[in-house]
Amino acid sequence: MTTKSIKRRVVVTGYGMVTCSGKNTEETFENCSKGLSGIDYIKSFDTTGLPCQIAGEVDNNWIDNFESSTNQKLRKFSSRGLRIMRIATAEAAGQARLDEISSRENIGVSLGSHGENPTAEEMKFILKFYDGEGNWDMKNLLKTGGYPFLHFFRRKADAATTVLATTFNCKGPILSIVSACAAGSQAIGEAAGLIQDGTCDVMIAGGCESAINFTGITGFIMLKALCEKYSAPQKASRPFDRKRSGFVMSEGAGAVVLEELEHARSRGAQILGELKGYGSSADAYRITDTHPKGLGAIIAMKAALDDAGISPDDVEYINAHGTSTTQNDLTETRAIKEVFGERSKEIPVSSNKSMLGHAIAAAGPIEFILTLEGIKRSVILPTINYESRDPKCDLDYVPNEARHKEHKLALSNSFGFGGQNACLCIEKFEE
Repeated sequence: MTTKSIKRRVVVTGYGMVTCSGKNTEETFENCSKGLSGIDYIKSFDTTGLPCQIAGEVDNNWIDNFESSTNQKLRKFSSRGLRIMRIATAEAAGQARLDEISSRENIGVSLGSHGENPTAEEMKFILKFYDGEGNWDMKNLLKTGGYPFLHFFRRKADAATTVLATTFNCKGPILSIVSACAAGSQAIGEAAGLIQDGTCDVMIAGGCESAINFTGITGFIMLKALCEKYSAPQKASRPFDRKRSGFVMSEGAGAVVLEELEHARSRGAQILGELKGYGSSADAYRITDTHPKGLGAIIAMKAALDDAGISPDDVEYINAHGTSTTQNDLTETRAIKEVFGERSKEIPVSSNKSMLGHAIAAAGPIEFILTLEGIKRSVILPTINYESRDPKCDLDYVPNEARHKEHKLALSNSFGFGGQNACLCIEKFEE
């Protein structure tokens, strides 16, 4: 008879974020707890003629101030998303006292990132060396001093993970996750798996995204995914509201330090929470649409509960994917009902994207951290702009105002384009 091995416990010892609503975790949570939106008109490029002209942009001053005070030898290789990620990771690493760990080969990196879209200016620059008849002026192109190479490097999906590992001297395993809106949450879940199976004891995990330029915005406009009707930028993202009409793009980064429990204890690290379970799935339906019945979402949530060894009755809050698209909000509601049955009406379900927009690969880690912070403070963040009830979306979406409620166990959902799904089960740490 074989004895089932005891799964190593994975705890959180540090976290950090940068969002359109704050330069760190504290500022973002405070603004979200007040129901304040970080969405505004796009300032980074000319949006004249575009049907969607709003997004959640990170303040350039936050990036400049951080970079002016730290070693930036790899700055030229870093996309904007990675530059933001380095700020979030510095916050997480500082809180976890990561620099005190001498065995750097025991620290890995798992990151959700999609590289950087070329800007219109970059495309125009490259085309200067093309005659339109199949001939490239490579001699003069190569004289530009590596400019094309740097932008090629920044667009590689694995570049961010490599630069992040180098910056923070992490010599353990590294993972580059590319799975749309589920990428950051999958990066956290897969990192936990490496710790559980003994591959390493510490992982930096999370996600970053910055796609607010002409290429990134027009791509989602062509997918008919963005909100194009709004009375004001701050009112545009309205998850689960009957008048929702699309999501709002945003940028940002979220980083967590995951650690094996005994390793954290041995060095006296502060334990901020525990990652109890992780579920991942694919809808196997269409490349841009989720399954209308939320079958992949159901699989992911059930898998997270099973991995955590808990029942649906134990869940006290759900941080929804909640994008503000007609399809997602309805299918996520259906999936929650399928998993939780009649009890689904009793569980608070809210969407941080109502205030922060959709940061794609960064969304899951940001929401994971906000969920942890909410457990710590006994605060459930609201779904703002909830004004018109949709009879098909009839759960408790914590409308418009934060709710002070003690809770210890929550789920955080991330459901991406093409039916890529991830669910993380988060619990207040207890001995």
